[in-house]
Amino acid sequence: MTSDAHAHTHAHEDAHGSARTYDAVVLAGGGARRLGGTDKPSLTVGARTLLDRVLSVCADASTTVVVGPRRPTRRPVAWVREDPPGAGPLAALDAGLGPVTAPAVLVLSADLPFLRPETVRALLDAAGSGPEGGTGAHGGKAADDHANETHADAATDSAFDNSFDNDADFDGAIVNDGRDQPLLAAYRTDSLRRELALLRTEYGSLTSLPLRLILPELRLQRIDVAVGGRTTASDALDCDTWEDVAAARARIREHDTVLDEWMAAVKAELGIEQLDVDTAVLLDLARDAAHGVARPAAPLTTFLVGYAAAQRGGSPEQVAEAAAKASRLAARWAAESEEATGRETTGGEQPGEEQGDGR
Repeated sequence: MTSDAHAHTHAHEDAHGSARTYDAVVLAGGGARRLGGTDKPSLTVGARTLLDRVLSVCADASTTVVVGPRRPTRRPVAWVREDPPGAGPLAALDAGLGPVTAPAVLVLSADLPFLRPETVRALLDAAGSGPEGGTGAHGGKAADDHANETHADAATDSAFDNSFDNDADFDGAIVNDGRDQPLLAAYRTDSLRRELALLRTEYGSLTSLPLRLILPELRLQRIDVAVGGRTTASDALDCDTWEDVAAARARIREHDTVLDEWMAAVKAELGIEQLDVDTAVLLDLARDAAHGVARPAAPLTTFLVGYAAAQRGGSPEQVAEAAAKASRLAARWAAESEEATGRETTGGEQPGEEQGDGR
């Protein structure tokens, strides 16, 4: 097992300003038999590969490890392979943990086109903020009910308020969309390594073992996709068949999502994924330029606003400031045009001016 590239190190700051790090492991192997042997992570949804879409939601991981054959990616990752290749998901997960050094590890499959950063944060928050006692095989119904309340709180909290370095009793957190999703979860790294070691001892090898074997002995908080409003069923949608791929490609082109998806694709293509763009402000500017000046002025104006903001550092505030200036300019331009039109229709009179009788 070797890694031939390493991601940049990031530290996510919680609401209190303290640095918190996690690593990410993305499983991107498998034969994709139901896709006729096609390399599934390289399929595109919204003109971005499935793998790149998943990598974009964990961009602040300290190290990102991808298990599978090397492929082009938009950002640096560490590449590893299970030994032997094709040995199954548990062997792949074990290989992926090799370069991991953070106390928490986010584990994802490479075919989750609608996974959002909010869901990643909710998983990491929930995994590090459990109440006393456990869920799953150890917790029982009362603990599950308690955990569900905690999940709602965690899912609605946008900051990393807790750390994997605390004394919480959980081994991690997992999304449940009617069934547990072990490849949509955050684990304590030591707990996950311990469980894999026990399974290797029990079975002699991890080769070809089903992924679900890691779950019974881990105390996991369940994030129900119906709880809290932050995670939705779409986060867990994967692409196992050509019908799934077609549905995903149709979904991103729906009226209420197409602009957000397009903006995400353009930012990824230009390498500015971290730029926070207020789409409504730019659309309002484009409307003002189109109506007040001329339709072709809309794209030209937004380009110039972006360029001007970039010259000044490119922060969201600078984009908003440049957009506001251009909107005021468009308003003055439109007012001037209306004034000129008014004079033409009144024979050159100033607005409100009465025509004299010439005496």
